[in-house]
Amino acid sequence: MSSTTDPAAPNAGPGDDMAWVPGQTVVLGSDEHYPEEAPAHEVTVAGFWIQTHQVTNDQYAQFVSDTGYVTVAERALNPQDYPGAPPENLQPGSMVFRRTTGPVDLRHLSQWWQWTPGACWNHPRGPRSTTRGRDDHPVVHLAFEDAQTYAHWAGLELPTEAEWETAARGGLAQATYTWGEEPETEGQRLANYWHGEFPYLPDTGYGTTTPVGSFPANGYGLHDMAGNVWEWTTDFYGGDRAVTACCAADSVDPQFNIPRRVIKGGSFLCADSYCMRYRPAARRPQQIDTGMTHLGFRCIRRQSTRAAPTL
Repeated sequence: MSSTTDPAAPNAGPGDDMAWVPGQTVVLGSDEHYPEEAPAHEVTVAGFWIQTHQVTNDQYAQFVSDTGYVTVAERALNPQDYPGAPPENLQPGSMVFRRTTGPVDLRHLSQWWQWTPGACWNHPRGPRSTTRGRDDHPVVHLAFEDAQTYAHWAGLELPTEAEWETAARGGLAQATYTWGEEPETEGQRLANYWHGEFPYLPDTGYGTTTPVGSFPANGYGLHDMAGNVWEWTTDFYGGDRAVTACCAADSVDPQFNIPRRVIKGGSFLCADSYCMRYRPAARRPQQIDTGMTHLGFRCIRRQSTRAAPTL
C-alpha cells in the first residue's frame, strides 16, 4: 500500500512536458511473476518531476545538432573488448529486430535479433534507413552513456529503478498493470505491446514503435510507461531485488565483462505468450554499451537537480 507524503507539486515546475510524482512509500517488485522481480518490498521515494513521454527522435536530433555528440553505436569497436567476437560484428552498429517468416522456437532469440552494421539512432533499421516521418517516435539504439549524456545536456537525470517504477504505477498500489489489476480486454488499446503471433504476425497497428502519447496516460499523466520501448535506469542489475550487482557481468555471456543496468517498462516486442514484461514490476538486464530497436529512455528532475552546462 502506498502512502503519499507530499501530494502537491512545487510551484516552480520545469516545463509542460514533465509531470510531478509525489513522494511516497510504495511496494515495488512482485512475488507472483518472473523471479527477478522478487522480493516485493517497501521503498520510500522523494518527489520528483518526470518527462510525460519517452525522449523522441526530434529531441535527440536537437541534442546532437547542438553538441556534435556521436553515439556508442556510431563509434569504432575495440576488438580487445569483445574477445572471440566475429569480425563482422566488430563494426559500428546495433541490434535490430527482424520479423520472422513464420512460427519459430521462442527459446532462440537469434532468429529475430540481428547485429546490423550501420544501425544507430537515426538509421534505426540499418545504414539506408532514416527516421523520416518518425520525429515523434521514441529514439532508440542508445547505450546507457548516450542516454545519460543527453540527460546532463538537458539539465536532467536518469531515474533510479525505484523512481521509475513508482512513476509507472501512477498511484495504484501493487496493481499488476500501469492501468490497474485487469489485463486489456478485446478492443481496448492501453499500451503498445505485441498483439498477434510473435515474432512474425503482429495485429494491425502493433509490431513497431508508435508516436509517444498514442496510448492513454497513467494516473500521473505519463504515457508509455508500459510498452513502446524499454527505458534505461541507473541501477546496476542483480539477479533479484535484494541484490545490486555493481559492474557485474551477465552470466549468460561471461566472456564479455560488461556491466548491466536495469531497464524497465517493456516494449512493442513484449508478447503475452513470450515476454509479459510491460508491467511496472518487470525488469531486465541490459549491457551498458548496447542499444537495440526497442530501447530508449526518459529523464527526471529531482528537486535538488541543477541545470548542467551545455556540452
